[in-house]
Amino acid sequence: MSYKLLVVSLAMVFISSCKEPDQKPVENSESEEISENTKKNLNGTWELVGFYNYKDNVVVDSFSNNTISRQIKMYSDNRVMWCKLLKTDSIEFFGYGTYRYGDGNLTETLEFGSAFMNEVIEEKQEFNFKLELSENRFEQIEIDEDGNKIYSENYKRIE
Repeated sequence: MSYKLLVVSLAMVFISSCKEPDQKPVENSESEEISENTKKNLNGTWELVGFYNYKDNVVVDSFSNNTISRQIKMYSDNRVMWCKLLKTDSIEFFGYGTYRYGDGNLTETLEFGSAFMNEVIEEKQEFNFKLELSENRFEQIEIDEDGNKIYSENYKRIE
């Protein structure tokens, strides 16, 4: 019971830390630049909507996530937390750690997670992806050792 309370408490703290303060619009040329920069920002809450499978760097298959599970990912300035609701197990999966992105790349370094994820983290903490980011959508793309796209998780912004 205390474990569930800890997980819920951590999620609530993380969610509340994601809220950005209200900002007044700036009435100069910097406002366009600031607006353009914030359009492509990972900060916020994202929901997994589907996947792409690639062959020779071209999408060969895609499928929706809505019948399999529900996965939410939240980014603050430098922290990431995600949770996945499976119909068969309500406490698997989740992960928490830090992230950085730039130049079309995303790196997530997980510190801890659910029981299964902790086993994964013991073997590998750092996860590297290609990142295709727009204002309200992003794809994190798994790349093989030769730099070819394998599959992607596709997210839409929900907050």
